Amino acid sequence: MSDTALHTPATLRSRSESVAKSLPPLLADAQHLAATILLGEHGRKRAGAGDEFWQYRPAEAGDAYRSIDWRRSARADSHFVRQTEWQAAQSVMIGVDDAASMTFTGHSFRPSKLRRAQTLAMALGILAIRGGERVGLTHLADPPRGGEAQLIRMAAALMDSHEPGDYGAPKPRILPVGSRAVFFSDFLGDPGTIETVLGQAADRDVKGALVQILDPHEELFPFDGRTVFESMSGAIRFETLKAKGLKEAYLERLAMRKARLKDITRRTGWRYLCHHTDQPAEPALLWLYQMLDRTS
Repeated sequence: MSDTALHTPATLRSRSESVAKSLPPLLADAQHLAATILLGEHGRKRAGAGDEFWQYRPAEAGDAYRSIDWRRSARADSHFVRQTEWQAAQSVMIGVDDAASMTFTGHSFRPSKLRRAQTLAMALGILAIRGGERVGLTHLADPPRGGEAQLIRMAAALMDSHEPGDYGAPKPRILPVGSRAVFFSDFLGDPGTIETVLGQAADRDVKGALVQILDPHEELFPFDGRTVFESMSGAIRFETLKAKGLKEAYLERLAMRKARLKDITRRTGWRYLCHHTDQPAEPALLWLYQMLDRTS
């Protein structure tokens, strides 16, 4: 197909309609997932400069005379200071690998790695924005923003983008200094790229997490006898009569890859999580939410 054919009005309209149909299910899944995290008071609240009331605390030696809340103090036998919430909104940057390998699922009843990554990314974005923070996607040049409209923009961008090739890697176009970031991928491509990106992030005082998403078939290697292995793009194909004989070497290489990812995150002050698509998404989202709380 020629480049001209790819950009005909009919093709663009069909693509837009396909993306639009995918948005409601993705947003619904993400909102349902986010609702499982009981926010209560925003976890990152702290005393500081701001206008929102946070709490009263007993006055201490050294407190300014004008900081005492006399109305509250009149109802007790001691003086109280009114504290406001620290309101400096921070930026959370999210990257989702959408290369061909991420579209894999070992069974029709399991979500693909990409769909689980998109759902977790959107749910994390919902929680961050509801907490008063700005959120953005690392593959876009647009700065992070807050508000519900940003969630719609993010969902559309996640459903509409696609990285060529079998394996992807983080390629952030924007990482604000001091921000936090989360990269979702199977991280089965070149680990050198990941090492470079996290090194650059550390230089900009950016902290965050790598979330490696794998299908259980990729962990267990449940193959035996004659098997044809083919990459999702079809670019790589390998046939063997003794698939079971490859299992030990495969699992060893996978363990080495995980160990390298953990080492990269440890050296750069990041965190690592491995998540499987046959497991509930809620624990992974809670881990991410708490991780961002600790790195704020």
